[in-house]
Amino acid sequence: MNYRIPVGVFDSGVGGLTVAQEIFQQVPEATIIYFGDTAHVPYGPRSKEELIGFADKICQYLIEQGAQVIVDACNSTSAVALEFLKEKYHDVPIIGVIDPGVETALKRTRKKRVGVIATEATINSDAHKKAMGLVAPDVLVAGQSCPMFVPLVEGGQVDSPAALEAAEKYLAPLMALGIDTLILGCTHYPFLAPVLKKVLGDEVKLVDPARETVRRLKEIVAAISRQEKRSGEHQYVVSGDPEVFQQVGNRLMNDYRIPGVEKVELDWGD
Repeated sequence: MNYRIPVGVFDSGVGGLTVAQEIFQQVPEATIIYFGDTAHVPYGPRSKEELIGFADKICQYLIEQGAQVIVDACNSTSAVALEFLKEKYHDVPIIGVIDPGVETALKRTRKKRVGVIATEATINSDAHKKAMGLVAPDVLVAGQSCPMFVPLVEGGQVDSPAALEAAEKYLAPLMALGIDTLILGCTHYPFLAPVLKKVLGDEVKLVDPARETVRRLKEIVAAISRQEKRSGEHQYVVSGDPEVFQQVGNRLMNDYRIPGVEKVELDWGD
């Protein structure tokens, strides 16, 4: 029997699949319980209180399903809810995606001019600026919200004319500032990387926080690897339409397939 460590991963929709793919590659001993909160996507326009509430209910569900580690694969909730989650669920390691992105960008920038594209909630939180300020206050961090990107990815329109038009609009102010590094501050955005590169050219390095985030996960999994494990396959659950999630997810994940998706009903308190 193949024993694995259950790892919870959550996001507002399919964006966290970029993190899931990285887990498949770096941490094969993990079995993923993926929660896509597609009933509430996009998270960008949501209030801090709403985001904390969503993340709280999802983490509670993942822990009930046996998750021994949780990856908050959503920048919006990582920005405003992570500390709350860590304090409430202190017995379960919870990893966010903000700090890993900032640390990677700091290693790559040469001009000390870093751009961040993210949802409105993440940009308004100034989470990346604050994180960078703690380790490298001399680095300029410029943020740009991209409200059209998540709907485009959730609709599977990652290589559409609309995606290119939106990218040109959103990236223009950052390019005018002379950035040489761009943090993809939403886990949906790596699916738009070809379009982003087309607009930015080769001079600007893209930072996908997923790799560094999962490197941290790997260290945690290694520390608990001698504890009790369980057998099982990867699970995908959503709060919205499971068929749409499966269809779009399989279209986006070239090397992996989503065999099935279950819809779950949580008590959101609304």
